[in-house]
Amino acid sequence: MYAVFVTGGRQFRAVPGEVIRVERLDADVGAAVEIDRVLMIGDGESVRIGTPVLDGAKVSAKVRGHGRADKIHIVKFRRRKHHRKQMGHRQHYTEIEITGITG
Repeated sequence: MYAVFVTGGRQFRAVPGEVIRVERLDADVGAAVEIDRVLMIGDGESVRIGTPVLDGAKVSAKVRGHGRADKIHIVKFRRRKHHRKQMGHRQHYTEIEITGITG
């Protein structure tokens, strides 16, 4: 059984027992989180698709930790113009473990 859900503006495919890094959530480590914006649930050959979300479907997860991703480097450069700009960015994330899918 698997589910496709939305959080933080991105879609994720979840299977019970899987660990996923999602956009930072306001939850303490060890807390249970329920995500109700489920787009699709698949179980073998049967697939249920929402319009746009499935009513009553939820993905349950447990927060394992918070962190920051690796730094990405942004370089803007214009040749022959004496222009060079460098920036860096580290995105915050929450690591969750999928505990169950209901729907």
